[in-house]
Amino acid sequence: MREEELYQAALKGDLEAVGALLAAGAGPDESGPDGLPLCAAAAWDRVAVIEALLAAGADVNAKESGGWHALLWASANGSAAAAHALIAAGAEVDAANEDGDTPLTLAARRGALGVVRALLDAGADVEKYDGDGDGPHDIAIDWVGVHLESALLEQIGQEDWEYVVTRQYAKDGTELVTVTGRAADGGESEQVQAQRGHAAVATLLENAAGTYTRIEELVSRALAHRDTDEDAETWWIVADTLAKRADEETYEALARLCVSEDAREREFGVDALAQFGVTEDGENPFLERKLPLLQRMATTEGNPTVLRSVLSALGHQGDHRALPQVLEILGREGHKRTMTDPIALADVLPPGHAEGLALLIGMTTDEDDEVRDWATAGLASHDADTPQIREALAARLDDTDLRTVAEAARGLAARGDRRAEQGVKRVLADSDDDYAREMAEETSAKL
Repeated sequence: MREEELYQAALKGDLEAVGALLAAGAGPDESGPDGLPLCAAAAWDRVAVIEALLAAGADVNAKESGGWHALLWASANGSAAAAHALIAAGAEVDAANEDGDTPLTLAARRGALGVVRALLDAGADVEKYDGDGDGPHDIAIDWVGVHLESALLEQIGQEDWEYVVTRQYAKDGTELVTVTGRAADGGESEQVQAQRGHAAVATLLENAAGTYTRIEELVSRALAHRDTDEDAETWWIVADTLAKRADEETYEALARLCVSEDAREREFGVDALAQFGVTEDGENPFLERKLPLLQRMATTEGNPTVLRSVLSALGHQGDHRALPQVLEILGREGHKRTMTDPIALADVLPPGHAEGLALLIGMTTDEDDEVRDWATAGLASHDADTPQIREALAARLDDTDLRTVAEAARGLAARGDRRAEQGVKRVLADSDDDYAREMAEETSAKL
């Protein structure tokens, strides 16, 4: 049957086969024995197939047996890219299945941070309960601290089966745990998954609902997940949550963490204080208290990881008074250069400071692409305009990293230097990086 062929092609992400079947007259909403092709594509994050089916007229809110629609499948399986595509096409973010499961309750149960973010951005109802009377926050909290591997083994529940547990990062940065069970005779098998994103999900849901969570509990979540997520996603979500509180109690708690005997607590305290109290228009009312604390830590801190956070936090203050401490950290014996260095230096560097400017220009020639890119970006945005700066930017127009080229062209154009045209042409001709191309197009419009 053509409907079954379309379903299977969508399930596998075979865009060519999907296109051929649609061209041959297969209906994008024709349901085969296993369900709707859009649901199959959503469950497995086949974004290109989703877009092809929608372009062919598929109903983004069409339902399979049990009231399951594509966004529910994407949410249950942690398919964040699919969720974004479906929401953009008009998927109903709160539509439940016959059991009362909503996209948000399913994503919360899985620990699917990326899907939860997409749903919250789309205005999903954080207080809508599932068929068991549980809200998404209740579900996420119940899973915080649960040993996922054991819980997944219990879901299969076959004592005489053989099991394999694998761990990898999901696309949203949380750890994805997969348990595959197979009968001893090699016949029946089952696979279940969950993501270790429940603490981050719970924090986002609390923020969306305006729920106050104790500082100690939030800090505990961050510390527990510091080395679990790919890029410390839970850590930064909690740090951002506390930074936005901007109250005396939270400031004092974070300041105490900064003098803790535990290096991990000091690191978190600094990371949360970096943007603490900073408003959307850039006001920094806690600056006169944060800056001296961070300056002291720049002198006294011996842990390289914590010191890296101190360097970043000093840069975030954007205050020229932090320059001596930034230079001291960058000049320490054994200091390992990363992109944090040019970012922090550029943020506190005043016009006319020869030593700092020379160091930043030196970083534009670093062997690391990210260091060169950020150093060039910092130099491009620097307030001064000198022949030295222009020549350093012009030297980057031949860089192998096209983001760096785009930054250099931006800096030259801002200074009225027509050499920027060379960089713009190169980026637009050779780069497939959206950020670099967008920057080049904006620069071209200014020339």
